Amino acid sequence: MKNLIHIIKNEWRTLLRGKWVIGYALIFLVLAESLLRFGGGGSETLLSLSSVMLLFVPLVSMIYGILYIYQSREFIELLLIQPVNRGVLYWGLFLGISTPLMAAFMVGTALPLAWHGILGVGAAESMLVLLLGGVLTLIFASLGFVLGLLFYEDRIKGFGFTIVIWLFLAVLYDGIVLMLIFSFGHYPLERFVIVVSMLNPIDLARIMVMLEFDISALMGYTGAVFRRFFGTAAGSLTAAGMLTLWLAAPMWWGLRVFKRKDF
Repeated sequence: MKNLIHIIKNEWRTLLRGKWVIGYALIFLVLAESLLRFGGGGSETLLSLSSVMLLFVPLVSMIYGILYIYQSREFIELLLIQPVNRGVLYWGLFLGISTPLMAAFMVGTALPLAWHGILGVGAAESMLVLLLGGVLTLIFASLGFVLGLLFYEDRIKGFGFTIVIWLFLAVLYDGIVLMLIFSFGHYPLERFVIVVSMLNPIDLARIMVMLEFDISALMGYTGAVFRRFFGTAAGSLTAAGMLTLWLAAPMWWGLRVFKRKDF
């Protein structure tokens, strides 16, 4: 535990010296402030902010995760020859870069919401946006770690897979699902829609935002399906459970690869 805390603190100091995380927080601070100032505040602003978050946070988290692996190769290899357990080292490095990234998003977004009084008026909606942003940061930072470890010697391929995965999950996935729904609309597809939505963490987060802001009616058939299932207590618990699984799976995969990899 002492070694873990020491590694995490060292990563925090390195990130703060680089000022990159501070800049990341300022981006969301300026964005949230601009939306609140010119968008009139309220649920519409939070909805716009959540839409930007669902696209921007996964991309930045994945790129930063894989970039850290590539830029810190010598440092990681130096630590590996020290008497430090590989599991402890992995968790120290991962938590050392992902938690400041998560905190930067949450602080940068929460400050404008707080001084405009949105956190008090729409506390549940605001906290959901902040929580989902933090969870997505951890999920996609861990995916970036996995890709960096899998393509340790081939940076171009690693970055290529990063962009493709983000593009597929954030942009193309919904289009493919809707195309299948329209193509096979005469079949009962309720269960299919629910299952495929759970296979994408960005989709799960989008559904939770959609239900919280009560805009499922704007999505027609799919919105009705989501509200009928995810709008219940069992559906909400299922969505939260799947997000937790998405959080745990890439972390476990990254740890497995890190322990077995011959650096």
